[in-house]
Amino acid sequence: MGVVFKKTPRGIDEIQSRPGQLSPRLRRLLILIDGQRNVEALRAMVNIDDLTHVLGTLEEEGYIELVGVEQEDGGLADGPLPPVTSFRPLPATPKTKELDMARHFMINTLKAFCGPHVHMSLMHDIFDAPSHERLRDYFGPWYRAIMATRQGSRRADELRVELLKVI
Repeated sequence: MGVVFKKTPRGIDEIQSRPGQLSPRLRRLLILIDGQRNVEALRAMVNIDDLTHVLGTLEEEGYIELVGVEQEDGGLADGPLPPVTSFRPLPATPKTKELDMARHFMINTLKAFCGPHVHMSLMHDIFDAPSHERLRDYFGPWYRAIMATRQGSRRADELRVELLKVI
């Protein structure tokens, strides 16, 4: 299982005419992104330690977009996935259960990937967040903390997708 990206029209234009002046490293990776290979396959093809971060940069700059998550049978899950900074629309009456699920997910992943005594103030802020809107303010720091660990950087895309379902 893994996250699969494809080039956007801007990414295709970048490959053909180089208007964005991407670095050779980013350009090489962009060439390999084809809507078929998952992140692990890309990781095996390129020697980029911070691959998840680089993919996030390409996504934020509009060169690539998420296609889906590979299922165990090799097919893609239905529907497009949200980009790094997009959140689902909140219902008129947000559910406390979803807020609690998001809080626990964020705190548990921080403990699992960073350690139980690292990022204590962030965990405290997440725990005390009174609403989805406030919890979303901690998405960036949470994501950066997960990305800062070796194991977390390998699973960051998968974790982000899961969190964006409830946050």
